[in-house]
Amino acid sequence: MASDRKTVAFIVDQLAAAGEVSAKPMFGEYGVYCDGRMVALICDDQLFVKPTPGGRAFAGAIDEAPPYPGAKPCLLVDADRWDDAEWLAELVRISTAELPMPKPKKPKPNKV
Repeated sequence: MASDRKTVAFIVDQLAAAGEVSAKPMFGEYGVYCDGRMVALICDDQLFVKPTPGGRAFAGAIDEAPPYPGAKPCLLVDADRWDDAEWLAELVRISTAELPMPKPKKPKPNKV
């Protein structure tokens, strides 16, 4: 089941204080990016934040689950926490700071 665009828009709005936040469609669901790093996934209207030591410490007792079959477990942020924009943005800010920048893409060769 694909995530509702309203859910995605709400979560992105709640994360505004974390930095430059956007969501991009990926395989029927959404990847959430903060300052150029993919920090979370929204799958089946659930928010999964990539686990980092700082994010785990900040979140405290939080469930972990894979966002899709075969994926590594992520922090599963309960929908009740989504209304706390300050907490949510801080979790994403901490997690983003610990994630590596994506590798630069190689330019595609020009076809002549």
